[in-house]
Amino acid sequence: MAEQDPITSARAAYARRDWPAARNGLLAARTTTGLALPDLDALADAMWWLGRVPESLSVAEELYRGLAGAGDRPAAAMKAIILSLQWGTRGDLMVASGWLNRARRLLQDLPEGPEQGYLLYLQSVMSLDLEEDPGPARAAATELEAMAGRQSDPTLGCFARVLAGLAGVRAGRTEEGFNELDEAMLPVLAGDVAPVWAGDIYCTVIHLCHQLGDLARMRAWTGALEHWTADQSATFVYTGVTRIHELQLVSAEGGWDEVEREIGASSDNLVDAHGWMAGAGYYELGEVRRLRGNAAGALAAFGRARGVGVDPQPGEALLHYAAGNSALALNQLRAALGESRLLDRARLLLPATELALDQREAALAEAFASELERTAARFASAGLRAWACQARGDVLLAAGRGSDALPLLEAAARTYRAQRARYRTARIHELLASSRRSLGQAGAADADVATALAIYRQLGAVPDVERLERDAAAGTGGRDRNGLTAREREVLALITTGASNRQVAAALVISEKTVGRHLANIFGKIGVSTRTAAAGWAREHGIT
Repeated sequence: MAEQDPITSARAAYARRDWPAARNGLLAARTTTGLALPDLDALADAMWWLGRVPESLSVAEELYRGLAGAGDRPAAAMKAIILSLQWGTRGDLMVASGWLNRARRLLQDLPEGPEQGYLLYLQSVMSLDLEEDPGPARAAATELEAMAGRQSDPTLGCFARVLAGLAGVRAGRTEEGFNELDEAMLPVLAGDVAPVWAGDIYCTVIHLCHQLGDLARMRAWTGALEHWTADQSATFVYTGVTRIHELQLVSAEGGWDEVEREIGASSDNLVDAHGWMAGAGYYELGEVRRLRGNAAGALAAFGRARGVGVDPQPGEALLHYAAGNSALALNQLRAALGESRLLDRARLLLPATELALDQREAALAEAFASELERTAARFASAGLRAWACQARGDVLLAAGRGSDALPLLEAAARTYRAQRARYRTARIHELLASSRRSLGQAGAADADVATALAIYRQLGAVPDVERLERDAAAGTGGRDRNGLTAREREVLALITTGASNRQVAAALVISEKTVGRHLANIFGKIGVSTRTAAAGWAREHGIT
């Protein structure tokens, strides 16, 4: 059997999705005999699948020039549209806009084809991100739906549903919008949508869930993305994107060790391929380091986020606040708010409220909390409502209205627990403690502080642990009126749930022997001799 020539072997490798062999073979042929335009397309595609995005873009631009030079305007326009998408994904919106303008000029005066639909979709998504007016996106969705039928193109039908869904959410019809987005994924799951478009759709929707503070939906969509990417190449760009999204959820759940181990390297791998996702990873790393007290490491991570075009707020401002620069922190947040669009503002408004109260700017805090309440009401997201309840509760506490704050803080606590948002749960228990203490419920307040302290210790949130321990020492020497220490209250609170000594030890990261010693001390101080009696006493005194 005669040996295949290199170009034939490379084409065969491409057909069987052997991306390294296809790339190497096509590159070799390119330096000797040159490549026909279809082979250039295959080379760019193989490079993209291997995660070598700058190389892929360079070859794709060469292909575009070849198509334009040959007078194939529709094919050249389609390549320009895909280049616009890829440059935008990298984070270079100016270059992305330039490629979109090229496509627009090439398609001018041509009969309708699928290319016009792809152009309309990408224009509409970019416009929706920049302007936040859902009207044009709704109109484009209707037009794309009709075009999908005329062109028999399922991708255009998918685009129509995506635009309708995004427009619906932006207009405040959140459930209706997500129903459209769910339907949009049917052609993706059927394999009718090219991966370069499908991956972008997944990432767009997951980012929207993150903006809404909707961790339940974010988990569902991230799981779907992970299932989809599992069938693709291990070097597939969206395999790395999936891991960043997974680690954002792990971070919320308190798996900070895992985040610190992985997310920096995962972000490094995406810098050239998916810049703003790399920035999101660096930001998450900065947050974990900030909450653990590693100020220098946090500042470095936030700097890397800014380097790829992601503004590291509110984390960077809160880092300055922790260093004692409250005024600077508040000014940074006000500046960020001035440059942010509606949903991006929502994530800044809760910390802005807290910093305004710290600076005794009650009117400003009221304005921030009220805006967050309006945003939460518009989007009907459980996460946004919890943030709004926390902000309003903070304002009410500052005004001495603990009884009014309590139900709002309890509502926020229920949401955070349901979302498995560990740090937020700890923080809300601190606010609940303040509210209950103002109502004379000292035992319940102590229990809330003990709960917060236990969570902070589990997370390794060193600054918060040290702060609460200092507060306890400065107030009552860390003891309540029955002589229980903060640690003994933590043990007692867990005992009321029916936890065994082993479970208490695991929760508080102490030995079972230490738990036994604490229980002996507790029994002596409160005058009981059994766990059941101790649990009953704790419930009577609000320690639950």
